[in-house]
Amino acid sequence: MANINSQKKRNRQNEKRRIRNSQVRSAIRTTGKKVVKLIETKGKNDPALIQELFKKYVKTIDNAAGKGIVNKNTAARKKSNLAKKVNKTINELT
Repeated sequence: MANINSQKKRNRQNEKRRIRNSQVRSAIRTTGKKVVKLIETKGKNDPALIQELFKKYVKTIDNAAGKGIVNKNTAARKKSNLAKKVNKTINELT
């Protein structure tokens, strides 16, 4: 345990940030899984529903990348991979 006050404060801040970052990363994974699950069920034949959920996923991951929680290249890669699946499914439904 630290004896210096500034280090104690730094430890408290780091812990808060760690918890917040893990919550954001969890939200990214959760929304991604929701989109994939909807794709697998063919969106109940509703392309608009898939598109809406994908937009929510993009917003979530873009916010995280903007705050530095995930790397911008990682965010771009994840969006691209999921967009391919979304577009393929939407094209099959239409």
